[in-house]
Amino acid sequence: MVRHVDQRSGGGATYGPLERDARIVITSTPRFAKQVSSKLASGVAREVRRDLAENHGRPVAVSYLQRLSEAIGTVVQVKEAEWECALPALQATVASVAVGLDGTGLLVGEDGWRQAMVGTLALFDAAGERLHTLYVAATPEHGKATFLGRLERELTRLKAAYPAATYLGLADGAEDNWRFLTPPTAGQLVDFYHASSCLSAAAEAALPHADEQIQRTQWLTDAGHRLKHEPAAAQALLQEMKRLPTAGLNARQRQQLQSAMTYFYDHHPQMNYAAALDHHWPIGSGVTEAACKTAVKQRLCRSGMRWKEKGAAVVLRLRALMLTPDRWRQFWEKLDQFGFPVAV
Repeated sequence: MVRHVDQRSGGGATYGPLERDARIVITSTPRFAKQVSSKLASGVAREVRRDLAENHGRPVAVSYLQRLSEAIGTVVQVKEAEWECALPALQATVASVAVGLDGTGLLVGEDGWRQAMVGTLALFDAAGERLHTLYVAATPEHGKATFLGRLERELTRLKAAYPAATYLGLADGAEDNWRFLTPPTAGQLVDFYHASSCLSAAAEAALPHADEQIQRTQWLTDAGHRLKHEPAAAQALLQEMKRLPTAGLNARQRQQLQSAMTYFYDHHPQMNYAAALDHHWPIGSGVTEAACKTAVKQRLCRSGMRWKEKGAAVVLRLRALMLTPDRWRQFWEKLDQFGFPVAV
């Protein structure tokens, strides 16, 4: 087949109409680029190379696989603000949207363990059933400005699509989480399971003796039920913790009780779980915590892995695309529409 290329009279880079018309990604067809990107989002390059050679008859170099995935990751980064993806057709009206974010450790270069960030926007119907979830993931950065900008952009799009929904901030007790979540949300809830775990320290302080285990378990069960179902229970439990005698407690028990009281003092306005349940709103940040595992830990924290920031960013972008239902398909449709050179 005859292949023509164009070049300016003064020399320089060549332009191949065939590459553009065929939507070539570096030297790969779009289909092969999609396959490689999907595989590298889930497994390391050497595993992908072996799979391609043994199961698909496509022997390629590890360096080429890495270069190809890096090229796709670059397009994701460059076009994520411009290429808006359509939300899927949902089976029910979106009544509430829970916005969550959390960090998890990632081993980066010579810096050691640093915090990668994951954000989720979970859509719920009026009965509290989850309809859809959007995922955002980012490599460690000082100040988290890039990550928070991406999460805010997704939130703005959702508000435009579902203006009647109630938007909730839902996270653990980290202060920087709430600096971001409070302004754009109508209500805020600290994760119920983080809050209820603090009650274990109060239970031990209330019934510190070894032979009081049964009573301690009952106290903890009753306190957890009150916290979840009774209005103003958090303030009442805080006052009860303050009245507990501490003279017979050891240093560890006193310290844990003080930590529990501090947590409840700081976050009791975000512990109105009874009202949230009445509205069928979520009270746990399990969606976000699970995303930390699936987006980051399962792929980037395998034994012996240490990442360069650029490589980790590529993998996280691809995994966030794949985790969000229908985003992966829409991204490749956009790339097919515009072509790789135009997209870059």
